[in-house]
Amino acid sequence: MRYKGLFLILIMLIMGCSNSSQKSSVDGDKVREYANALYNRELYAQSITEYQRYLDLYDVDAAQQANILFIMANTQFDRLHDYPNAMALYLKVKHVYPESNLSREVDKKIVACLERLDRSADAKQALDEATSLDPEQVRESRPGTVIARIGEREFTSGDLNFQLGQMPDYMKDQFKSREAKIQLLQQMVATDLFFDAAKRQGLDSDNEVIEGAFQAKKSLMVQKYLQHEIAGRVNITPDHVQDYYKANTDKYAEKNEDGTVKRQKSFQEVQQQVAEDLAMEKQQRAYEDLLQQIMQAEKVQIYSDLVE
Repeated sequence: MRYKGLFLILIMLIMGCSNSSQKSSVDGDKVREYANALYNRELYAQSITEYQRYLDLYDVDAAQQANILFIMANTQFDRLHDYPNAMALYLKVKHVYPESNLSREVDKKIVACLERLDRSADAKQALDEATSLDPEQVRESRPGTVIARIGEREFTSGDLNFQLGQMPDYMKDQFKSREAKIQLLQQMVATDLFFDAAKRQGLDSDNEVIEGAFQAKKSLMVQKYLQHEIAGRVNITPDHVQDYYKANTDKYAEKNEDGTVKRQKSFQEVQQQVAEDLAMEKQQRAYEDLLQQIMQAEKVQIYSDLVE
């Protein structure tokens, strides 16, 4: 038994030496630069993973640890809109690193998380706790160049690029010029200014605003649900697209004013349009099938004859 214990200790020492050498084999600054690069390429979840790896593998002082956690939390909040995980990271900065000069900004972010999670009572309590503290001048740099400010609040080129990245492709073409990007930036600033003004008037507690926010949330939830459910029900292959074209050639013909066919467009000419039309038709069919399935499961009855 004595030898067995010594053997286990030896193994642990070897593993410890191995881990120690593994930690020092790569420069920590390189790992952090890699995490920054992932963020700048809009690979947000991957950047969080690398920031966490940086914290796990390298000796980082307390102030730096707090800064990294704050960056990770902001990524969850601003980019991934994952408010529970963002709040968990903000709370870690608040409670594990209470001496950090980020505490004032962290308190604001915790309130913002609670507001977005519809926990207004908790948000008010957190706000009361935060405003009871001595104010500190706190700013953590955000990726990109600062291109606008509202007081101490910064808007960076990274924020602008993120907004552009969220747009559908057909809208992105409208914001390629410098002038269009400046207009978008002005809209972003104006939206925040008016939002702040509305909050000062207490409109976040207005009944119509609360109901409108609920209806918007409900619509967005339904949209996300349908996207997820219908995507799994729609499968389109190149053969499907060609078959659809052959069955609907009249739909893709150039016609005279009287409706007679002037020229039949080839499949190559209209292939993209055919694919979009087929996808739309299949999605509509999948939507109707899904709706019927749920209505039957929930025993829905609609009394159309009673509608005047």
